[in-house]
Amino acid sequence: MTTFPAPAHRVDRWLGKTSRYCLVIPVINEGKRIVALLDRMRALGIGSKIDIIIVDGGSTDGSLASDILDRGQVRGLIVKTGPGKLGAQLRCAYGFALDQGYDGIVTIDGNNKDDPDEIPDFMRALDEGYDFAQASRFIPGGVEENTPTSRRLAIKLLHAPALSLASGFRWTDTTQGFRAYSAKLLRDPQVDIFRDVFSVYEMLAYLNYRVPKLGYRCIELPTARRYPANEKVPTKINWRGQVDLIGTLFKTCIGGFNPPKVR
Repeated sequence: MTTFPAPAHRVDRWLGKTSRYCLVIPVINEGKRIVALLDRMRALGIGSKIDIIIVDGGSTDGSLASDILDRGQVRGLIVKTGPGKLGAQLRCAYGFALDQGYDGIVTIDGNNKDDPDEIPDFMRALDEGYDFAQASRFIPGGVEENTPTSRRLAIKLLHAPALSLASGFRWTDTTQGFRAYSAKLLRDPQVDIFRDVFSVYEMLAYLNYRVPKLGYRCIELPTARRYPANEKVPTKINWRGQVDLIGTLFKTCIGGFNPPKVR
């Protein structure tokens, strides 16, 4: 359990802290995708560089069996049992990580769309004093494959420009979950991420907006994001989710998620 406000959860696995940073991987029924990601990271030796912590939203597909976690060098498994989706999972994991004394947190999606060989780049950004490192497939050195057309247009024509204008920092890829945060940033009461309002995807847009406005050092890093070509709809966000994201974006850009005392 964490001392920070977070949805109900349990810690099913904890082998202890060995690194300055941890890698948080949110999952729910990712099946072969999370297994493939863990295998890729094992081949790269990621587990010897950063502590791997999976936060599960309630998987029932058997993809987090003990032998899979052992092989993947996973040090922690947190299972959210309370309400909420991605934002709730992240609050559980971030609170746990801060309680363990990590200096920073890297987050990568558990769907195997991102290249794990870029994880050390995010650790290096934290070493260099950046408080927020955001992945981008749209800057020089970045790679995108099979991005759904609606997603690509929404990011490039709406989401990233709106958050850039509102935050004062030029973002190019603001829906990416591949990120790194300093512990200082996550603990800041002026950011205040441990609120129930961050339940689904709200936290991602909020941090792109709020963090630059507080003067924290931010950077985008080139990454590859590859959607599988053989999936009809290679994303979990349906049309209703897209509409909700637009509403969240608007609320974010007018300060609607700011801590109550600073609105």
